Amino acid sequence: MLFKKKEISDEEKLSKAIEALQRGSAEAFHILYHNYAHKVYRFCLRMLGEQELAEDAFQETFIRVYENKGSFHGTNFAAWLFTIARNTCLNHIRSKKEAESFDEVFHSYDNGSNQSDPVLKQEIEKAIATLPVPMREALLLREYEDFSYQEIADTLGIELSLAKVRVHRARLQLRKLLKPLVKELNES
Repeated sequence: MLFKKKEISDEEKLSKAIEALQRGSAEAFHILYHNYAHKVYRFCLRMLGEQELAEDAFQETFIRVYENKGSFHGTNFAAWLFTIARNTCLNHIRSKKEAESFDEVFHSYDNGSNQSDPVLKQEIEKAIATLPVPMREALLLREYEDFSYQEIADTLGIELSLAKVRVHRARLQLRKLLKPLVKELNES
């Protein structure tokens, strides 16, 4: 058994699991999978907007993590994992573009807010779907995955300042897109 100590914190457990994964531990992979699976799936679903594609990207992400476990040499496993998920989603987007014309992608997410108003939720999903992919992925990581700007930068392989700019521009563009809806809601 990899983790026999009962008084080990979740953070220590994850840290030890990351180290053990690099040595090929199946138990460590299982622990990391259960810790990150929900977040990675939500990210894939938001990026791709279709459940079937998201499931494929999600599975492919964890296959790649396991196959490339020895190549992780950093301190931020989540950034490495989400980089793999991001690249997998981008590959799916590219292949979808080649197979058919790429229209609006509708994103379903379970943020918890706006669930009482499905029309509002749908309009927000449509607005997010219209954002350019670099802004969309930065916004999703910040707003829905609670990544810090540094984690976004690490995940996307960009400078910290560019991560901040992308999130800021995405928010501005969303405000602009949703302004008529907000005005309508305020009037009613």
